[in-house]
Amino acid sequence: MLKFKFLLWAFAQLLKKAAKNNPACAEYIDGKDLVFQIQTESGSGRNFTVKNGKVKSSAGLTKEPTFTLSFKDAATGMAILTAKDKNAFMAGIQSKDLVISGNFAEVMWFQGLTKYLKPNKKK
Repeated sequence: MLKFKFLLWAFAQLLKKAAKNNPACAEYIDGKDLVFQIQTESGSGRNFTVKNGKVKSSAGLTKEPTFTLSFKDAATGMAILTAKDKNAFMAGIQSKDLVISGNFAEVMWFQGLTKYLKPNKKK
């Protein structure tokens, strides 16, 4: 569980850094106003707020998120979130190890946001 919580905290730091230092990411989140959370079925997790061109995060859950990614347990969340296989997310949904609730259009937007977390490849 501790590794999962640390992963979510680190994810928040990466999002904040990308929003601050990557002009393309800043443009991508500009005008967005949403709250999402990543959690386990047992209710352990972290919420993330994207508003006014910034990303904020805090431990724990919020009452009315725009969408929620809920993993079967912390180990499953770790495995899916750190998988190198691009299909791990979809496989988790199909096996019901990952349940998504809320606004699916915003989930798709979120998936686009995650591309800004990858290091820039120099050509």
